[in-house]
Amino acid sequence: MVRVEDALRLAQEADLDLVEVAPDAHPPVAKLMDFGKFKYESAMKARDARRNQANTVLKEIRFRLKIDPHDYETKKGHVVRFLKGGDKVKVMIMFRGREQSRPEMGMRLLQRLAEDVSDLGSVESSPRLDGRNMTMVIGPHRKKAEAMVEQRKKRDDERAAKKAERHEGAATADAGAPAEAPETGTATETA
Repeated sequence: MVRVEDALRLAQEADLDLVEVAPDAHPPVAKLMDFGKFKYESAMKARDARRNQANTVLKEIRFRLKIDPHDYETKKGHVVRFLKGGDKVKVMIMFRGREQSRPEMGMRLLQRLAEDVSDLGSVESSPRLDGRNMTMVIGPHRKKAEAMVEQRKKRDDERAAKKAERHEGAATADAGAPAEAPETGTATETA
């Protein structure tokens, strides 16, 4: 326990600030610190926390019961992209007319899709019929924050490779340039 005057003198000698940490405590608690540095570091921690925070979005993709194999592959590619990005995917099959009497075909299509993307995600809500639509939710195996960190790392690596390539290209262009010709002045002829 130190008197306020002594604490202020110590802070001035050390070129630090005297910051009251717990004013409600008896006696109040104060700390010697560089307050500007403390504020900067806490702002950086808050910024990093916001950057690493991720909102999982529910993406939706719609299928028809009669879907061409190429169209199926295209839609499956979208589902794969969403799952790699760390988002949940709501898959919906729309039934029209007599298709409504064959919900088992829709169930088979959804199960086939779930098997095709099983390495990236798992079924969170099994297929169920809601009126004329059958829906299923597939969630990613990894979290959105992990996916964002991986994407950021990949993007940084690509930038570094491009920068190195540009730097290497500039170095070879300099090396391949013809050497400067010696300076020509007035020439004297000897006979």
